[in-house]
Amino acid sequence: MLENSVWKQYHEDMSIREVISRFYEVDPALIIDDEKELYALLKRKLTKKELRLFTMDSANVSDKKMMEFFEVDAKELSVMKDKLYKKMRQDKLRYPLRMKQFSQSRYSEE
Repeated sequence: MLENSVWKQYHEDMSIREVISRFYEVDPALIIDDEKELYALLKRKLTKKELRLFTMDSANVSDKKMMEFFEVDAKELSVMKDKLYKKMRQDKLRYPLRMKQFSQSRYSEE
């Protein structure tokens, strides 16, 4: 699965689907089933730094550790998080993560 990924470094017990569903406040069943596909989508849409920041932040890593890792101060870290979450809320990232939901709703309307 995602054994050697950044995700597994910080999330040993939580799946990426669970975290994404919490972030977007939707049922995990509406998120893409395939963990590898979901992770690949995040890798395509986010920079390496943003992906690591999202992973660390969702794993509740302390801000101090994140500041040390990224070699930034608290203000810069806050700006990085704001930029990341603004990007995460954009439709171009949000909709592909939930393609399962949109494909099901399209077929159910016909």
